[in-house]
Amino acid sequence: MLKQQTLAMAADQSFENYRKPTRRDEFLKTMEAIVPWVALCEVIEPFYPKAGNGRPPIGLERMLRIHFIQHWFNLADLSCEEALYDSVSLRRFVGIDLGREPVPDATTMLKFRKLLHDNQLGEALFAQVGAVLQSKGFKVNTGTIVDATIIGAPSSTKNAGKARDPDMHQTRKGQQWYFGMKLHIGVDSQTGLAHSAVVTSANVLDKHPLPDLLHGNEQRVYGDSAYASQKDLIHSAAPNVRDFTNQRTRRNGVVNETLKSRNRNKSRIRARVEHVFGVVKRLWGFGKVRYRGLQKNATRAFTALALTNIYLSRQRLRAQVRP
Repeated sequence: MLKQQTLAMAADQSFENYRKPTRRDEFLKTMEAIVPWVALCEVIEPFYPKAGNGRPPIGLERMLRIHFIQHWFNLADLSCEEALYDSVSLRRFVGIDLGREPVPDATTMLKFRKLLHDNQLGEALFAQVGAVLQSKGFKVNTGTIVDATIIGAPSSTKNAGKARDPDMHQTRKGQQWYFGMKLHIGVDSQTGLAHSAVVTSANVLDKHPLPDLLHGNEQRVYGDSAYASQKDLIHSAAPNVRDFTNQRTRRNGVVNETLKSRNRNKSRIRARVEHVFGVVKRLWGFGKVRYRGLQKNATRAFTALALTNIYLSRQRLRAQVRP
């Protein structure tokens, strides 16, 4: 994206003699360099509006950059519009010059997100990022870690419909009840990157999406005790796999110390899945749903996972793009 400075852009920087790069500046600079913009735009381009007799559409890459900013900084449409007006670094990343043009409004951002949702392009972006990373040497190896996390949803009925979201359900974890959806993922045991994902309501047991989280060439599958005793289900998707899921250690009130020690060794590898959830839920702020309906939140989840894979690979990718 070519960006030519105008007087307005130069004025933003001309008197900042003591400004130093912030962490946001450094983050955006890194993402500018390592996100495969061309490849991702190619996924969306067949569905994106074409210029005709009416108002010409905003550039596809610009809208994709704005959409990613919403994910990275957990911004709703109106908040993102205001942040772009307020932040020089965000405008520079997107390529907006207020001397020539306004920031795309919140409605335009909503329409772009609806375009991704209607055409299931979140899944397509996730797959494209995986293909790009594999072409750069991030191979899917012979081990997969499976896990699931709960994404909360509003449980109140104090709304216009006086009802909860029908796509969301409640589940119990330990002694606590939760309402929302589940994000199930399969993570490569060596690279720590997600290669598959399934989104369900929260009441679906972790074991049910298990075959969809395996690519079929695994030799080992890791998971917590929620996946214990699922050898037949695992072998249905990966015939040559060995079950390394954690086994339940307490029977009739007696703890099997041998199994407990084995579980501890397995968990040293299994813990890598938490890095993915940590980025999605803590850094990207996707601990709670933002939209009603499972599919809209699934589109956000797949896009967040794609960006998480890029973020977790940033050091190697950055090294590859340096001259």
